Amino acid sequence: DITEEQIKNRELELNEENERYIRQQLRKEHGMAVYAKLNLPRIDSSLKSSDVVVDGLYSWEEYTLLTERYGERFSAVAVWASAPTRHKRLANRAERPLTLEEAASRDNAEIENSNKAGPIAMADFTIINEASLEELERETERVLSALK
Repeated sequence: DITEEQIKNRELELNEENERYIRQQLRKEHGMAVYAKLNLPRIDSSLKSSDVVVDGLYSWEEYTLLTERYGERFSAVAVWASAPTRHKRLANRAERPLTLEEAASRDNAEIENSNKAGPIAMADFTIINEASLEELERETERVLSALK
């Protein structure tokens, strides 16, 4: 993960505050499509032998870059959960859990700072993730089948 690599390189503690700082700094220095740009070599290399799933498309600029570069080969899948569901899951995750306040703050920062709504609105498929893991897996299989 690019954010974690940057945190380690700068010898910062791995936490939500530093993750947000790094994401904002990278976007400020290199533009809103920075994460997609930095991952293009990995994507291109992987596409030589398999399909690729890019997790975490966070800005309209990233969406536009990937759409322009890969054309018909690119499909966006939005995985949506309500704010209360997301916040509860973030609080209960084993690795780097967030308080409910931190989770809400993260949501607000993503909305205000990263143009995240565009890729969700333009997604080719939407998975509603409000139920069980089994239901999420069924919905994911449905989308994967449609993509083949």
